[in-house]
Amino acid sequence: MTKKLPPKRVINAMAPIRICDLGGWTDTWFAEHGVVFNIGVYPYAEVQIFVSETPPGKERQIIIHAENFGDRYVLDPGPIEYDKHPLLEASVDIMELPENLSFEINLYSNAPAGCSTGTSAAVSVALLGALDMLTPGRLTPHEIASRAHRVETEKLGLQCGIQDQLCSAYGGICFIEMFNYPHASVSQITVPNSIWWELERRMVLVYLGRTHSSSEVHGQVIKRLDAKDADKSALEPLRQAARNGKNAMYTGDFDALGRAMVMNTEAQQALHPALVSDAAKAVIDLAKEHGCIGWKVNGAGGEGGSLSILCGQENSLKRSFIKALPSLNPSFRVISTYLSRMGLRSWEERC
Repeated sequence: MTKKLPPKRVINAMAPIRICDLGGWTDTWFAEHGVVFNIGVYPYAEVQIFVSETPPGKERQIIIHAENFGDRYVLDPGPIEYDKHPLLEASVDIMELPENLSFEINLYSNAPAGCSTGTSAAVSVALLGALDMLTPGRLTPHEIASRAHRVETEKLGLQCGIQDQLCSAYGGICFIEMFNYPHASVSQITVPNSIWWELERRMVLVYLGRTHSSSEVHGQVIKRLDAKDADKSALEPLRQAARNGKNAMYTGDFDALGRAMVMNTEAQQALHPALVSDAAKAVIDLAKEHGCIGWKVNGAGGEGGSLSILCGQENSLKRSFIKALPSLNPSFRVISTYLSRMGLRSWEERC
């Protein structure tokens, strides 16, 4: 067990995850341009940094405590290796941090890893937002989102759209227009409290009990869409679902929002049948039986992960749906959420 550094400053940051990402797949390099509607929700990704002066004649010490995984370790001096938790290590590496400061970084999220709700993006946005408090100048939320995207694409060489980082940085209900990958504008959808509360009441996040995993299927879809002279018309229904979701939200038309969610899920399935798994189909069928009016397989789709379910007017039917979930699979469960009016928050507490 490494010795904990005596803190003199404490920096906190939080960033929401996202659900109901209509238009996902169009925020990618192979789509070239896209439109996404998504919703930032709690539970947050949380970061806390304990900062102290590096003792004279000593090397700076950086400790990472990935609380969800029970890992606490010291980064080796010199060039940072991306070996234990690459996302966290690359996020530290991309920031120009003062050499005279040592710190311990604690990270935690209530959202399960691999839940298809942009948890990794929320963690990196929160971590970069916290680290930014230690650097000269300040980055805007949009710049934090861009840097978090660069961590995944440039530092780690991963396939990555832009919507997760932007929703985490901005929060609320987002309408993202990507005019030229990876450049995009973000509009936050402002609605009366009555619509906000009703959306919060009706939306349910269902976790399918296992980490999202479909890299082979995703690879097949990307290969087809990135081929020379590829027909990318299958992406247009996804863009239209995002536009429809935005319009429905402004008018408070939940039936229209439900139709947009269904439209998006059907368009995902048209990209590749395996993007809507048998487990997801079982949850959708159960949702229909209990009066739900919308369903969206979160993220890119595939095995595991989660769904956003839009319930109908009756609270009793929502409760009966939730109660019936374990009958499909004991590992299926609802993750408690509520809408996040804010995105990234970072602040300093002096001890």
